[in-house]
Amino acid sequence: MGPTKRRSAVKLAGLAVAAPAAAARVLEEAAAEAMEFTRQAEATSLGSGTLDHLDLAVTEFNRAYSLKPPQAVFDAVLDYRRKVAALLAGRHTHRQERELLAFAGWLSELLAWLAHDLGDARTGLAFATDSFVHGQQAGHGELCAWAMDAAASINLYEQRPGQAREAALKGLIEAPATHPLTVRLHAQAARAAAADGDADGFTAAFRAAEDAHRLLPPRSPRRFGMDVLPLADYALTSYPATSFIWLGQAEQARRHAEQALATYEAAPAASRSPSREAIARIDLALAHALLGDPDDAIALGHQALGSARVVDSVRHRASDLVSFLNRRYPRQSAVEGLSERLAAARQALPAESPGA
Repeated sequence: MGPTKRRSAVKLAGLAVAAPAAAARVLEEAAAEAMEFTRQAEATSLGSGTLDHLDLAVTEFNRAYSLKPPQAVFDAVLDYRRKVAALLAGRHTHRQERELLAFAGWLSELLAWLAHDLGDARTGLAFATDSFVHGQQAGHGELCAWAMDAAASINLYEQRPGQAREAALKGLIEAPATHPLTVRLHAQAARAAAADGDADGFTAAFRAAEDAHRLLPPRSPRRFGMDVLPLADYALTSYPATSFIWLGQAEQARRHAEQALATYEAAPAASRSPSREAIARIDLALAHALLGDPDDAIALGHQALGSARVVDSVRHRASDLVSFLNRRYPRQSAVEGLSERLAAARQALPAESPGA
């Protein structure tokens, strides 16, 4: 450093050439300034219990998801999502911001499934994307993966298997390796491959799901107080049942659909999913129809439409069943009765259900 630069540095430092009293005053002022820096870092407009309240609210919304009609839950969750957006626009600490971002993402993930249940794919995908982005901003990979799980299902029901597979793979990048969600996302990719008529792709992805299931730890993680392991177990039974239907492998579909239905029916009452049970019955009905047994297929179709929670995904799959029965068994008068029941279900207000 040259002489001129050294003199400039001394002038900038100031303290080095100040008298002792002046130096002490500078240090005292710096201490006060440091305290102000700390105060600003901790400054927040959030009440002391706001984050705890949000955690409780998201937990209750997750529980209400399987107990109340989706429109009512959607409205309540959207109201809270707007509240969190307002909180994010206010003053908060960096730690609080990360937590608020995560709560925003969890609420949007729920809204994605609820919109799917209500038959609005566009809104569902918009909230799934919002959930993913907020999860990224919060540094919450698991939340990002849940968001893409929702996007994969919605795209599948919209007959976009390519986008469904992309969403599943995007989620797998974020999901913890030994989490049940990893099993589910591999199974989502397998289901997307089957929907695209790719039998080899289905086999490879489903094998990855089975391998991931074997690596799960003894203790299952929980999501807002609920065990998520059943979601992995269901994916290994119901997803291949649907996939084998799409691949035209009726006997394999029948076996997996029966296993899925038994698994759902054996679940504790608090975690039963009527919509998933209904879809398993429709898969089983389609398998029977493929195997030349329209009577059992029609009976299972009526059972599915008699579910307490006939949401859009159930009506969508029931429509597949009715269309197939009409093509394969055009003279079967009982098919008309099932078709009429489906038409009535379409006109009824949708009931709540977990996403399938």
